[in-house]
Amino acid sequence: MTANTVADSAVRGARLPRGERRLQLLAAAQEVFVAQGYHAAAMDEIADRAGVSKPVLYQHFPGKLDLYLALLDASADALVAAIQEALDSTQDNKQRVAATIQTYFDYVADPGGAFRLVFESDLTGEPAVRDRVDRLTHLCADAVSQTIAEDAGLSAPEAHLLAVGLTGMAQVSARYWLASSGTIPRDHATRLLAALSWRGIGGFPRQS
Repeated sequence: MTANTVADSAVRGARLPRGERRLQLLAAAQEVFVAQGYHAAAMDEIADRAGVSKPVLYQHFPGKLDLYLALLDASADALVAAIQEALDSTQDNKQRVAATIQTYFDYVADPGGAFRLVFESDLTGEPAVRDRVDRLTHLCADAVSQTIAEDAGLSAPEAHLLAVGLTGMAQVSARYWLASSGTIPRDHATRLLAALSWRGIGGFPRQS
């Protein structure tokens, strides 16, 4: 064992404030879950990856499902916040569409691979996981639908239907783009999808 390895182990095993320790454990768990999926992941490996003992891990998360759900919540909250930030970044609706689509592409392209836990989970049969994925879909569409309803003068159900279509297209297209090994540059791919989306939603005139 090298001196650097010893030093790294000492830092990882040092006592941390509860919040910092939780973030460290979540980061380690994400690496393992993304690489192996829920069923193959082991709490032993997650604890080892975080540089802590299993009892320390269980102090923060009573079981593997609790840990997985905490990761889903964190990842979902991050995506919803990013979409809201994109919508708030401009008053130009064409640019809003582009920024929202960019958010989905950035989300799936993140090296941490958190999107796989949300959109490609091997645990979708678990009700708690399914509920969180459905909640994320609703929250993302709800954020977009508010803008559509306000600017296009549509009813809430009409605006929400259009928002589900837009966000669903962005999510599926971004995942397809990643799966195709990024043969199209990300910026170009987002511009193509933004143009397609805007030609659709742009047909609803802005109400003064």
